[in-house]
Amino acid sequence: MSKSQTQRSWFARHKVLTAAGAVVVVVAVGAAMGGGGDEGGAEAKPSASASAGGKATGSGSKAPESKAPEKKAVTIDGDGDFEVGSDVQPGLYRSAGNEDAMCYWERSKDATGELDSILANDNVTGTAYVELKKSDKFFKSTGCSTWEAVNAKATGTPGSTLKGDGGMFKVGVDVAPGTYKSTGNKDAGCYWERSKDAGHGMNGILANDNVTGTAIVKISAKDGYFKSVGCGDWTKTS
Repeated sequence: MSKSQTQRSWFARHKVLTAAGAVVVVVAVGAAMGGGGDEGGAEAKPSASASAGGKATGSGSKAPESKAPEKKAVTIDGDGDFEVGSDVQPGLYRSAGNEDAMCYWERSKDATGELDSILANDNVTGTAYVELKKSDKFFKSTGCSTWEAVNAKATGTPGSTLKGDGGMFKVGVDVAPGTYKSTGNKDAGCYWERSKDAGHGMNGILANDNVTGTAIVKISAKDGYFKSVGCGDWTKTS
């Protein structure tokens, strides 16, 4: 990791408070064309789909169904600098399958590249959610899997276990509310975080901790996201 990237990484990694889709639209359009029999008593010709020796019904054959083109998900490349409002649009984005914290992203207020221009950033293992706001100027992504726009109001059917190094989980989609336990964590290498949004600002953190040993966390239905890095897998206990 370069020196500049290392400097930027400090902002988001292991924050511990002292107090505290793609929208896929597939529309099947059935185009049915009905035809009546010929006038004047003329014998109707069998349709092309009629079997050999079969009798014509006197009505036109039904046209084959056609499907509207599938709309492609809105995506952002995993590497590059992007101007918000021009290259990318504000909204919620998700990147999955990132390994060993090699994915780095950054929201910034200008293109100076200086530390005080950074609004939020993170080094990602697993999945990341990031909300790009209208007030953001630039979004930077390095070494990440492709980002895909997701519906912020989407719901899902989450399971009762979570990967301890899975990154971010959207409450109600990836993780169900409840109490979770993670065991076998060593040397404070487990970091978890409950947050109210995907803006990644310090004021968005509801609670967090670096854990040695066993961690027990209650995820509320009002939480927006749960983050886990370097932890043992989580199991829902209640």
